[in-house]
Amino acid sequence: MKLGLIWGYWTADPPGDFVALTQEAERLGYDCAWSAESWGSDAFSPLAYLAAVTDRIKLGTSVVQIAARTPTAVAMHAMTLDHLSEGRFILGLGVSGPQVVEGWYGQPSERPLARTREVVEIIRTVLRREDHFSFDGDFYQFPYGGPGSEGLGKSLKIMTHPRRAEIPIYIGAEGPRNVAQTAEIADGWIPLYYSPFRPEVYADQIADVGEDFQIPVNVSMYIGDDWEEALWPVKATLGFYIGGMGAKGQNYHTKLMARMGFEEEALRIQDLFLEGKRDEAIAAVPTAFADEISLVGPVERIRDRLAAWEESPVTMLNVSARDPQTLAAYADAVLG
Repeated sequence: MKLGLIWGYWTADPPGDFVALTQEAERLGYDCAWSAESWGSDAFSPLAYLAAVTDRIKLGTSVVQIAARTPTAVAMHAMTLDHLSEGRFILGLGVSGPQVVEGWYGQPSERPLARTREVVEIIRTVLRREDHFSFDGDFYQFPYGGPGSEGLGKSLKIMTHPRRAEIPIYIGAEGPRNVAQTAEIADGWIPLYYSPFRPEVYADQIADVGEDFQIPVNVSMYIGDDWEEALWPVKATLGFYIGGMGAKGQNYHTKLMARMGFEEEALRIQDLFLEGKRDEAIAAVPTAFADEISLVGPVERIRDRLAAWEESPVTMLNVSARDPQTLAAYADAVLG
């Protein structure tokens, strides 16, 4: 089992210690450091900074939002970061929800699976640099010749030679059809949350992936005696995602929790959150559900529950640590 360090996206300010802690994570044997974006800091820039001050640790986006950039711009970012990191970059992509896609990026959000497939195909074609690039899809056309076109576009070939023609592409996916497509077209799958105690939830979708297919999972980890108390931050996050990151009937996170065997609880959390009862929504998150997707408690309990993760298809546990002592304790618990 590999270990990753989550930086996520910045909130009010950039984290002041993200360089020193990433360097320490590299020394301790962490495999990858991950950045993210929502509607604030972007996912690429922090990794460019980290590429300059690290040597071995991989650098991945978890995830870049597809609506934020054209596919060719994403390919340019990926190629540039792969050069700067000397071949350590992982491109994690995701569609996000309609609220962000349409509300922040001002882009249409329909048919996210078909759109994702086109984006991945375009990025791979650009990076292979086999010919001048052209593409005629349902969502993207290169050269563009639609409304507003002056008819002067021409097929181009990426000017800079990519360090690797096959930069790994992982996709953040939740729905069954999205995960099945991810297994088909990507090098890895980034679940929002995953329970090793319920492998049947996604067993069919990932049944045919090869041995090189990667599944890094974000896991809330806490070492301490009171494991139930430690689950409150997990419940707070779940309450927000399940209750508020989407609309009634159109929330991927609510649907996922329902598929994982907690449908009644998921709908109640959403109802409470949308009614403005956020504290009650958080309190309604079942302890059993929060515990299944986390690793909390004394070291002995964590190592005991690690067995289920090691027997699962998951290849990396991504954890959040904000001081050197916690970083080292997590490495000792997981890596031994």
